[in-house]
Amino acid sequence: MESSASLLQRQKQSLVLTPQMMESIRLLQLAHPELHQFVEQEIEKNPFLERAANRAISAGNPRIGPTTGGISDRASQWKSIRGKNNVQPGGNHAFEDSWTSIETLHDHVARQIALSAFAPLERRIAGELAGHLEDTGYLPVNLSELARSLNVREAVVERVLGTLQQFDPPGIFARTLSECLEIQLRQLDRFDPAMAALVANLEALARRDFQTLKRHCGVDEDDLLDMLHEIRALDPKPGNRFQSGGPESIIPDVLVQPSPGGGWQIELNPDTLPRLLMNQNYFAQVSRLSAQNSKDQSFLNECLQNANWLIRSLDQRAKTILKVAAEIIRQQDAFFEHGVAHLRPLNLRTVADAINVHQSTVSRVTSNKYMLTPRGVFELKYFFTVAIGSSEGGDAYSAEAVRHQIKAMVAVELPDEVLSDDDIANRLKETGIDIARRTVAKYREALNIPSSARRRREKRVRLRCQSSPGGGGDESGS
Repeated sequence: MESSASLLQRQKQSLVLTPQMMESIRLLQLAHPELHQFVEQEIEKNPFLERAANRAISAGNPRIGPTTGGISDRASQWKSIRGKNNVQPGGNHAFEDSWTSIETLHDHVARQIALSAFAPLERRIAGELAGHLEDTGYLPVNLSELARSLNVREAVVERVLGTLQQFDPPGIFARTLSECLEIQLRQLDRFDPAMAALVANLEALARRDFQTLKRHCGVDEDDLLDMLHEIRALDPKPGNRFQSGGPESIIPDVLVQPSPGGGWQIELNPDTLPRLLMNQNYFAQVSRLSAQNSKDQSFLNECLQNANWLIRSLDQRAKTILKVAAEIIRQQDAFFEHGVAHLRPLNLRTVADAINVHQSTVSRVTSNKYMLTPRGVFELKYFFTVAIGSSEGGDAYSAEAVRHQIKAMVAVELPDEVLSDDDIANRLKETGIDIARRTVAKYREALNIPSSARRRREKRVRLRCQSSPGGGGDESGS
């Protein structure tokens, strides 16, 4: 029996991504600092690219409301929110002057070292220890290794450290939380054996295991409450009261304000948009000079193509961000009007279908992008939450809105009326939210809210501390 071979032709479509297409996709995901860095690199490589003045890009939408001019006024209002470390060039430099005059923790420590009666070797050791000091005031250093590197005895380093631990603010140069609290208690002359046992059992304190603490400290409940009150008055991170440098600020990519005619005005923040121009005149001049050299002409044409591609890609990126932001605002209009309790369930596909793009595009656009609204600054991904069903068959609820309600319920609890997870689930069901107890527990843990038993103990301790003599002080404990 003869076998015959047959030839079959098949057609198959496949999408081939060119390097420029892949780069355009990557531009969508870049946050504005990385984007500006990328653009600067392209300007250095391409002689035909140059910066242009920024201008606002606005979105109009029948529900959102028409956008008008006035971006300079709104941008100036926005800049006033950004803080001292973001004063714009050419503006009022009084903020910058006052900022540089703020003393840092390391400046404060250096001044105290200079005024201390250290011997030359001790002053050198003190400087080395200060160089390892963290902004929180802690000293993450191995004294034995430091002594070997300085070629001195470890006892000398410990003696210098003991002096530094008496510096202001109390608690600095500690190597652990226990040591930090001990230093502060010693300076207050309150480090007795009972307090030493309490500081040595901070894990039991974190668990609110008061029975174990009473046993280790050898005190009754009233004495323990007084000791806890003193511990809460201490500062677990004494260095944080000093400014260690300009705080990192979030610069929003999208600016949202109420429209005078109703709805919302949406604009891209011009400070996050690198604007580029292609210098056609320069290209024409250089092309004439290089007309006879094919290699040079090929290079110039490549630069021209790259310049045009980058300008188009940046423009497309800006428009895509604006379209996604506008659709988010349209979908979450109730949130902007009434707050987080009215946040709706939303997924990437819903937005992608509405603006006719792939959902991976929406995912890239919403990564590391922020929106400034009258209710604060939010990452674009914040508005995408899963749905919680309605027990009454109505619209679903946003998981973020449910978490907000759980947090609000716990915030108004009384010591004798602490809600269990079952209680919270039942109360939510009474409002129409179909939620299981285990889901409540998961959301509660995500919000760092302790269990009902721990909350009950903690509230009773705080109530006793506030009602005791000298109560009502600082509750910011370790």
